[in-house]
Amino acid sequence: MNKSAVVIRHIHFEDLGTLGPVLDERGYLVRYLDPAIDDLADLDAATPDLLVVLGGPIGAFDDDLYPFLAAELALVRARLASGRPLLGICLGAQLIARALGARVYPMGVKEIGFGPLTLTDEGQASVLASLEATPVLHWHGDQFDIPAGAVRLAATAVGANQAFALDDAVLGLQFHLEADARQLERWLVGHASELAQAGIDPRTLRAAAREVGQPLAAASTAVFRAWLERVDKLTASSASRGT
Repeated sequence: MNKSAVVIRHIHFEDLGTLGPVLDERGYLVRYLDPAIDDLADLDAATPDLLVVLGGPIGAFDDDLYPFLAAELALVRARLASGRPLLGICLGAQLIARALGARVYPMGVKEIGFGPLTLTDEGQASVLASLEATPVLHWHGDQFDIPAGAVRLAATAVGANQAFALDDAVLGLQFHLEADARQLERWLVGHASELAQAGIDPRTLRAAAREVGQPLAAASTAVFRAWLERVDKLTASSASRGT
C-alpha cells in the first residue's frame, strides 16, 4: 500500500531535491502544497503518513508580513500533537522550533555556501552519521534554539544549532540536506539579490557544487533512507496499536 507525504513548499525551486527519489523508492505518494495559496486549514494534520515543511526566504516570526504563516504554524503544532512523522528543513525547522516554544532569531550574518557540520555525540549516533565528513549546503540568516525535550545533533562555526531530533518522529535541519547540487543554478538565479547583498559570488557556489555534489547526494540519500526506516517502523507500530 502506498504511503502519503504532504510537502509544504514556499518557493518552487526549493523542492524535495534528493529526498524525492528516496520517498519514491519507499512507496510514498507526494503532494505539494503552497501555503501562500492553498488553504492549509483544509488539511487534517494527522492524516498524511509524512509531513515535510521546506525552506523559504522569509522568517519564522514574519506573521505580520506574511499572514499565511499563522495557518502554517497551526498545522505544524497540530502535527506535533499527533505524534506522527514530521521533517522540517531551514524555515521548516525554524517553524517546528517555534511551535515547540524555542526562540528563532537573526544570527547577524548570512551563512551561505557549502561547508561541513560538526556532529555532537548524539549526532554521531543518529541518522546524520553519514554527514561526518561531507559538506552540506547552508543558506540562512536566522537560527533556532534547541526546543525543550529535543536533542541537538549538529553545529557549525557560524551557527551553533544546526539540527535537532525529537524522538524518532521529528527531525529539524537548519541546513539544506535536500538540495540537489545539479539543480543549484535555480537557487543562484532565484536568490540572486540575496547573494549580491551578502557579497557572495555565485561562481564560487557553482564551483563548490561541482566538487561536492556527488558525495553530498550519496550522503543525503543515506541520511534520508535511515530516517525514513525509523519513520516507517514508527508508523507500523502505531498502526498495529490502532492509533
